[in-house]
Amino acid sequence: MTAPVFSTPREVLAELAEKFAVFRDHLPLAIGISQQLAGLYPQVEAKLLKTALFRHTNSVRYLKNMEKATQRHDLEGQATGEVTEEHRQHAATLLKERFKKQAEQRRAEAAAKKAEEDAKQAEAQRAAKLTALAEKFGRK
Repeated sequence: MTAPVFSTPREVLAELAEKFAVFRDHLPLAIGISQQLAGLYPQVEAKLLKTALFRHTNSVRYLKNMEKATQRHDLEGQATGEVTEEHRQHAATLLKERFKKQAEQRRAEAAAKKAEEDAKQAEAQRAAKLTALAEKFGRK
């Protein structure tokens, strides 16, 4: 059987989620798990594996689990160590910043949409006034 070939981080994560419950369940990963994965998947380019792990560990589901977790897990799902308060706090901070940024983007989009609607309404009023003036002062 040939080893799978991956070209995107998404493909790597799909493979990891299929093979390992810790990825599927977004459990806090053991420190140094990247070396274990590099040993299991030598055909995967190191940069691609690193990017896939970065995306996984920065996902909202992973950060929410990390924020509440007390234990880290290896590839088999066994507890391998504690999640420090510093790491839990870091996860909470990342989530807070991400949600704040998303809220700011939604507010900016809503403001832009309102400005566009206001501009359309002003243009419609202007056109109505011009039509009224043209009717009032136009030739008969």
